[in-house]
Amino acid sequence: MNDGRQARAALTLLPSGTVLDVPVGSYLQDHLYDHGVDFPCGGMGTCRACLVKIESGAAPPSPADLYELDPRELDEGWRLACRIIVKHDLTLKLPSWDMQILTDTQQSSIQSTDQGLGIAIDIGTTTLAAQLVELSSLEVLDTATALNDQRRFGTDVMSRLDHALRQDTGSAELSKIIQDHIYSMVARLLPDNRKAELSTIHLVGNSAMHHLFGGLDIRSLAHFPFDPGSLEALEYSARDLGWDLLPGTQVRFLPNLGGFVGSDILAGILATSMHTSPEPVALIDLGTNGEIVVGSRQGLICASAAAGPAFEGARIEMGMSAVPGAVSQVSYSKGKIAFKVIGGTEPAGFCGSGLVDAVAVGLDQGFIEKDGRLRSGSVWNLSPTIKLTQHDIRELQLSKGAIAAGFSLVLKEAGLQARDLKHIYLGGAFGNYIHPEQALRIGLFEGSLSQISPVGNCALRGAKRSLQSQSQAEIESLRDLCRHVELATLPGFQDRFAEAMFFEELR
Repeated sequence: MNDGRQARAALTLLPSGTVLDVPVGSYLQDHLYDHGVDFPCGGMGTCRACLVKIESGAAPPSPADLYELDPRELDEGWRLACRIIVKHDLTLKLPSWDMQILTDTQQSSIQSTDQGLGIAIDIGTTTLAAQLVELSSLEVLDTATALNDQRRFGTDVMSRLDHALRQDTGSAELSKIIQDHIYSMVARLLPDNRKAELSTIHLVGNSAMHHLFGGLDIRSLAHFPFDPGSLEALEYSARDLGWDLLPGTQVRFLPNLGGFVGSDILAGILATSMHTSPEPVALIDLGTNGEIVVGSRQGLICASAAAGPAFEGARIEMGMSAVPGAVSQVSYSKGKIAFKVIGGTEPAGFCGSGLVDAVAVGLDQGFIEKDGRLRSGSVWNLSPTIKLTQHDIRELQLSKGAIAAGFSLVLKEAGLQARDLKHIYLGGAFGNYIHPEQALRIGLFEGSLSQISPVGNCALRGAKRSLQSQSQAEIESLRDLCRHVELATLPGFQDRFAEAMFFEELR
């Protein structure tokens, strides 16, 4: 007899042994994103990133499985998690997950008369990093990190914008998800006995994260020329957001600079003091959208390059995030290829730095031509279990071509050459972990090793600086100093992009 209760199924996740009790008829995707499975294509079944292995239970191949997976993989039980509707108990083997999220450990030397506490938060497309600080000294009292809950709708910005546009309530849904997630991190950081001392929370992120947090109209961001609906800061009180803090606690999402150049880059400029440098310098934040800033105290020019997700391991057949099992470094010695693997485990695939290294080694050893063609055909087997395909290399060429073309065009717009730069700052997680000599080898950008300075999570560092009241005038003058350009409208963009697809060292 039906008592009105919905049927349930048990999902056993290996190797952790976690057992989830879920409704029959629900999508597997909805239950796995908290357990290390990413959905870069937003669950459309087109990217292979959500592969899981059915160890027991029934999950017949979907049309997407039949298209994306080869017969051997299907026979072994591999499936695209985003295509599975739970009908029975299942035991699944998942990839290991323990992503290291980049925070900021650099001690500030800037003192202020401000009193109390502040919280700075870097809202990345993939990760979130927050720090509780004393406002007077910016001393870090506690740190919290997390994976962005919005990633269930895709690991890249455009997938999320697409979801917001396709669903009537998509934008509001994404806004609520990130607001709730940020508040949970604030609550985790803030001791109850110090709530009264918290006066301000500053958020930074790219233009899409800014718009999705604030529930702004994102239609103009989703289509060329990718203009943000607003460049201005978003100002709230804790009461406005329904957060259980003192009602007057101020929450501020810092302003954007233009296009996809968001407040995270503004914060990066503040952290590196580019806007006060007497000599020209550059900042390159490497990610799905590679942001580029060039200039000095005389003026700054900024732009974003649509690099795509290859640097983060997406759309690469054996690509993965920087988690245990990911190849992070590739070298060649005495006729043998060697890997450095995160966690010291057996290699399972490439994260971004490992992918760049592998291609650099392939170029040096003649496995890959400078136009990107594999000499061995469509697949290069680096080991019995690790391979790169011709498609993988083309994906990297697109990403590196966008950055290389963007950097050279911004330099030209500034009337500079790479040799004129005192420093080339590399920001963001990928910029922190990439091996500069290999980045130069594949022609990711112009310059020399002596110019390159990884600066870690400069967005979070700049967000902390912005908490001090004395920084507000500095931020406004910085905005006035900065000019945004849309790369696709610059003369010679298409030709430069085509040239930059070649793997050549740039000087």
